[in-house]
Amino acid sequence: MTKIESSNKTEGRGYSILFVFTAGVLWSTVGLGIRLIEDAVVWQILFYRSISLAVFLYIVVRLRSGESPFTQARRIGYPAVIAGLALVAAYSGGIYAIQTTTVANAMLLFATAPFMAAVLGWMVLRESVRTATWIAIAVAIAGIAIMVAEESGDVALKGSLAALGSALGFAVFTVALRWGKSGEMLPSIFLSGLFAIVITFTICQGLGLSVALSLRDGSIAMGMGVFQVGAGLILYTLGSRSLPAAELTLLSLAEVLLGPFWVWLFLGETATINTLIGGAVLLSAIAGNAISGKRRKPPPITGP
Repeated sequence: MTKIESSNKTEGRGYSILFVFTAGVLWSTVGLGIRLIEDAVVWQILFYRSISLAVFLYIVVRLRSGESPFTQARRIGYPAVIAGLALVAAYSGGIYAIQTTTVANAMLLFATAPFMAAVLGWMVLRESVRTATWIAIAVAIAGIAIMVAEESGDVALKGSLAALGSALGFAVFTVALRWGKSGEMLPSIFLSGLFAIVITFTICQGLGLSVALSLRDGSIAMGMGVFQVGAGLILYTLGSRSLPAAELTLLSLAEVLLGPFWVWLFLGETATINTLIGGAVLLSAIAGNAISGKRRKPPPITGP
């Protein structure tokens, strides 16, 4: 390898690290964005966020590949549909969790998605799971138990369960892509936006919720669809192709760590002692599993 090739490779890796880290930073703003919304509930937020997400991804996929995202999704087939629907569940659970529990608690529970994906891949696709990963899963469960042990009130507990449900949705998304043998996330995410528009509009009508929001709430929700979800996914897709799984997992922890930081910095929201202790145990499990892993396959996304 010549010095020029080595320099180009190093520079390309540097850009990949920057892209993935920036994606984590963008994803980490989900808690702050939802906290800044004044009146809208989960279904209204998701309706507006999905509109901007679907439009943004349609334009990006068109420019990037010259194909319609419908064409790409049709090529993937049923796995793309399952992945898209799983993301709708993940989005819904994520927003509800942040509205009903602390951002720190929700973000840490979202981070269990890779472990859930490992178990689902083992159950559904017969993928092998390393011994180190099983140990990490056991440690992660202990951390989760510490975090939810002090949850008082039915709403707070439901928020934690919704966060775990959101992580499960992301895990199903990941396994569906593996089932379809597709490393391309964007068509399925585009479908998730379309599905969410239809599903959330129907739910709003059934619950008697208006889809007309205030300018503030609607603007924040649509801005999240473009910048927080869409741009983050684009950067992750670009950066993940040339980085090993261990580095991707560790870089993705920026999302988990920065999410609580933003709401503390701007809104003064703090985490409980149990969340901090359980979160430290959970993050140790994630980092340990990443460091011990040798595979280059990108891990599942853990947000938003």
